[in-house]
Amino acid sequence: MNRAIVVGADGSDAATAAVEWAADDATRAAASLHIVHVVDRSPYEIARFSIPGQADAIALSARNVLTDAEAVARKRQPGIDVTSELMEGAAAAVLRGQAGNAGAIVIGGTGLGGFPGAVLGSVSAHVAGHAHGPVVIVRSDPGITHGEIVIGLDDYHAGEPALAYAFEQAMLRASMLRVIYAWQPPAHAHIAESVHDLDEIHAAQCRIAARILLGWRQRYPQVRVVEDVQQNHPVHALTSASEKSDLVIVGSQGRGAIGTVMLGSVALGVLHHARNSVAVVRA
Repeated sequence: MNRAIVVGADGSDAATAAVEWAADDATRAAASLHIVHVVDRSPYEIARFSIPGQADAIALSARNVLTDAEAVARKRQPGIDVTSELMEGAAAAVLRGQAGNAGAIVIGGTGLGGFPGAVLGSVSAHVAGHAHGPVVIVRSDPGITHGEIVIGLDDYHAGEPALAYAFEQAMLRASMLRVIYAWQPPAHAHIAESVHDLDEIHAAQCRIAARILLGWRQRYPQVRVVEDVQQNHPVHALTSASEKSDLVIVGSQGRGAIGTVMLGSVALGVLHHARNSVAVVRA
């Protein structure tokens, strides 16, 4: 059995979609599903200013969230191995702490309670920026499939974990893998006196992409790969492709110092603008 897929549940529609996505992913990967609900008392100083019966009401509500999430998972994938856990603390820190034992962490793109807000600055961005391993932000209906996985390619070895995850997802789903390698010309490439030949640059980028992917193609011969080399900004190329994909995967170098800077500009841009689900895989 592979490592469990961990999903955050908070009772919102977005979290329900995340539970369904995670149940499908766990089934494909022959993994168990672990549902986590986080109670964060700190914003209201609940522990300090308690009201009679309040703790019981919070516990009952939390148990209901977990019970409902388990029911969603079992309806989606009958027979799946599901566990659930109620935890306390800051939602981002709790989910980040699950990364070491998880095959992936799955979070709804928007939510209520412990998983609030838009992507940037939210629990999603924090976990994606700090957790090692795949973090999936679900922004699409798991019932709608396109049969295509998209990954953004770079020529750094740090991108290998993202490639490994992309090929594995494509293999398990029997989906096509579109590998987007977006490049931008030098600032002076369009000047008439410039010696740069954009066609030659493009051909060179195609050779780089082919070289990076050669070993992966040999390792996953069953995966149909499309090498999509574009003269484009990576964020624009990936978000455009996201509209007809089931999952967009981006690697993250993790070079920043604090906060969501850890994601890098491309990963943040894709999280902002992608039209479907995104997986961030930190090196």
